[in-house]
Amino acid sequence: MSRFKGTLRAVTLVAASATMFGLAGCATIVHGTSQDIKFSSTPTGASVWVDETDKGQTPLVTKLTRKQDHVIKIQMDGYQPFETTVTHSMSGWAWGNLLFGGLIGIAIDAISGGVYKLTPEEVAGSLPTRNASIDKNKDGIYVVVVLQPKPEWVKVAQLQR
Repeated sequence: MSRFKGTLRAVTLVAASATMFGLAGCATIVHGTSQDIKFSSTPTGASVWVDETDKGQTPLVTKLTRKQDHVIKIQMDGYQPFETTVTHSMSGWAWGNLLFGGLIGIAIDAISGGVYKLTPEEVAGSLPTRNASIDKNKDGIYVVVVLQPKPEWVKVAQLQR
């Protein structure tokens, strides 16, 4: 009987330890180290660049690592590019570590990036057309020059040096 109690105690200890280490990285287990981010644009079909890497064309869903901010650029020929940053911040799942995982869980989640969430979860870029514009004010007239004019535009003047 005492041999059975010793084996039962050992099994219980192993099970309790496995449970503790299993819960150690609570946020990593619950939502992982990467996150799906949705990209859309007006007009659709624009190129999406994340951290200077081409990810495809809108509409698009791609996984981004949670442990860092990401610089986003959405661009299309003939349109002004859209730029923004997807930022990482502390996830609510990190609080689970205080209850179950303690310092080990917090360390695991911080190293893996699971302790973070990315915002915004959806990036919608509006790409305005590249047009010339004139701004009149009390100081004078400001003319914005476009290097690639549209074919339907009419030439009204030419600047000389």
